[in-house]
Amino acid sequence: MTLSRSVSAAVLARDARYRRDIADLTPKLVEIRRDLHQHPELSNREERTAKLVAERLRALGLEVKTGIAHHGVIGVLRGGKPGQVIAIRADLDALPIEEARDTPYKSRNPGVMHACGHDAHTTVALGVAEILAKYRADLPGAVKFIFQPAEEGPPRGERGGAKMMIEEGALDAPAPDAIFGLHCMPMLESGSIGYCETAAMASADRFLITVRGKKVHGAYPHEGVDAIVTAAAVIEQLQTIRSRRIDTQAPLVLSIGSIHGGNRFNILADEVRMEGTARTLDPDVHARIEPLMRQILKGVTESHGASYELDYERIVPVTVNNPQLVAQMLPTIRRIVGDERALAMRPQMGAEDFSYFANRVPAFFYFLGVGNKAKGITAMLHTPDFDVDEQCLPVGVEVMAAMATDWLEAAARRP
Repeated sequence: MTLSRSVSAAVLARDARYRRDIADLTPKLVEIRRDLHQHPELSNREERTAKLVAERLRALGLEVKTGIAHHGVIGVLRGGKPGQVIAIRADLDALPIEEARDTPYKSRNPGVMHACGHDAHTTVALGVAEILAKYRADLPGAVKFIFQPAEEGPPRGERGGAKMMIEEGALDAPAPDAIFGLHCMPMLESGSIGYCETAAMASADRFLITVRGKKVHGAYPHEGVDAIVTAAAVIEQLQTIRSRRIDTQAPLVLSIGSIHGGNRFNILADEVRMEGTARTLDPDVHARIEPLMRQILKGVTESHGASYELDYERIVPVTVNNPQLVAQMLPTIRRIVGDERALAMRPQMGAEDFSYFANRVPAFFYFLGVGNKAKGITAMLHTPDFDVDEQCLPVGVEVMAAMATDWLEAAARRP
């Protein structure tokens, strides 16, 4: 481990104090994470999880608000000295996946699983709250803990998630001056931290295309309009957005995830419905996707004598880190995990509605290594075999607690 010569003896002493306390806390961290993992709850249904979080924050003496964006929880830890406000965000919800791994802490809710590591995110934030609460008298300013429901997206017809939390005051009273968030990353070994200097996660859009033709007997196709043939042409041409209409240096994914049409082998379909996603790391590219799709859909369907409808939903924007904040916090990360475990990463094409917070407040969203090849913990996010090496929990707490403290102390020193 390489340490900067500018690190003071007081900071190193505080690191050692935090590390000892976190080591003592680790069995409780594992217990909390396993409890959350055994009782996963879907988006906008996180009642038990929110209750557990609120109870633990109240027990630490934090100011607690509940019921924000349905089941969101906010806890405010006031330091003993005046200063600015740093926010820490964690997410609460699970996914509709049947867990495959047979572990003592396997999900007890059939068809629901923490397959994205939100149980670990919540556990880390609760651990940070416990460590910082112990030393609140030394903190200049306040730490605002934001526990967000529905990060995976609210059910159709419902509202929720980060955008709704912000609308209901999550960034008010007190207003944070910066915000941190993390995400599990199975591609990184436990004990390491990954970071991106600017864009960290992609935007995510969802679209539903309906192609309408004219039903007819399969022996007389000239009397109808084949919606399936038209849909095939649409799919092929949509791929030219990426290959021919967008700068080749700008990442973009446009994928059709489902397609349904027709009802009998000898009848031409009069309707095909296709659902998919578009993702990019460039806000300018993000703005161009829908207009280009409409242009192609209009041209292709008209050339086939068909028509179309496009329901296009922009779910989350690009998650963009504040470069100055990243540069400020990298020495802290390197001090805690070592230079060799602080890893620069390419942006991920997965999406995060943490982006709504990052659009309002200087943000740093980074990745917590949770993989362990020796233990067979290698499965990707959103899969039935996903798990985390629980040794990532104390690492996550130590890094986030040090970052929050360093940021508050640096802010207090600024004129």
